[in-house]
Amino acid sequence: MTMNKKKLLVSLIAGLLACVMLFVLLLQLVPTKAEAATSSEIKNQIDKMEEEQGALQDQLDALEDQRRENLESIQEIVDQKNLVDEQISILNDQIDNMNAQISAYAVLIADKQAELDKAKSDLEEMKQKHMERLRTMEEEGQLSYWYVLFEASSFTDLLDRLNMIQEIAAADQRRIEEMNVASEAVQEAQENLFAEQSELQSNRQKLAAKQKEMDMKAEESSELLSKLIAKGEEFDAWMDEKEEGLAALEEEILNMEAEYDRVKYEEWLATSVPPTTSSSSSSGSGSVSGTIYKGGTALTANTVNGITWLTPCSYNRISSTFGMRYHPIYHYDKMHNGIDLAVDHTPIYASRGGVVVISGWDDSAGYWVIIDHGDGFRTVYMHMCKRPYVSRGDFVGAGTELGCVGSTGASTGNHLHFGVQLYNANLGKFEYVNPLLYIKN
Repeated sequence: MTMNKKKLLVSLIAGLLACVMLFVLLLQLVPTKAEAATSSEIKNQIDKMEEEQGALQDQLDALEDQRRENLESIQEIVDQKNLVDEQISILNDQIDNMNAQISAYAVLIADKQAELDKAKSDLEEMKQKHMERLRTMEEEGQLSYWYVLFEASSFTDLLDRLNMIQEIAAADQRRIEEMNVASEAVQEAQENLFAEQSELQSNRQKLAAKQKEMDMKAEESSELLSKLIAKGEEFDAWMDEKEEGLAALEEEILNMEAEYDRVKYEEWLATSVPPTTSSSSSSGSGSVSGTIYKGGTALTANTVNGITWLTPCSYNRISSTFGMRYHPIYHYDKMHNGIDLAVDHTPIYASRGGVVVISGWDDSAGYWVIIDHGDGFRTVYMHMCKRPYVSRGDFVGAGTELGCVGSTGASTGNHLHFGVQLYNANLGKFEYVNPLLYIKN
């Protein structure tokens, strides 16, 4: 292959690649219409979110179990800390008692010391007097007992002098011995008290060491308690986070369920032709009446602004109209948010097609049903004779049998209380309007 052919081939390949890239770029720039999700796809999403909801709830339950265990551990630590505090309190009482004993012993020792000092003083005084007496005798040259004896004037006087000398000597000796005994006793008592004081001081030091140990334990217990409490707060934070996530998921599920109901209703409308669908001649504003039959029952069909309404049951008379009235049960003026169609047990039919949003029991309404028609209107059916034939979430067509006329709830006789609600966008809620604006009397 020549050089020119190679260059031509490379140029062709490069041009082809450029075209492909330009085509891909143009495809990315062309807007594509996203297909709306079907009810089955939305239901699958709801199922997945409910599974996620269950998993989050399991996590919450596990955290709750851990939190309970943590609280039990905290309580154990609190009990342990209280026990340590009681022990410390007892030790403090013992220390105070020991201090009081030491103080009492100190007072006793001081008293004994005073007695000892006095005894020593008395002994010293006696010694001084005795020494003075001896010194005087020496100075006078009368120290010798023989001198005293030779001075006797008679034998009787001699005996008296001998007895006197013996008594003086014995008295001196007794005084000296008594003082020695007293001094030894006081000294011994003082030594005993000093020993007891030393023992008490040793016990006091031991108690102080024990108290220090208890203080350390209490501090350790408090630190552990703080950690456990912090752990509990951490668990609470986790639970709050999980609960917030669960609440957000629940709200998302509710929104998805509402979307599911809407899409399901649209799918139902696309595949169903209600028996009261208005003809082309009855479209537009104004009101057009007619009659249809449901199960042999003649029902009036009234088309208002292109919407066909069925009278929900055959009836004998309207026993109570829309507006303020004196309530026959509560006995005061009260707003009557509908009309009462008086008749005995007869079938009740859906005035229009829609989604059943309430089906069950209410103390005032008795057995009742509310149908949302998806265009801002709702219809209300009260005082049914028994449990309704439809359930919440059911899609019903116009003329579907809902139940039978009765007198359940706050009712004084068989009748159907029929109400019409219209959504007020300014107030953000449904309000009752006069049903006779939509069905024929």
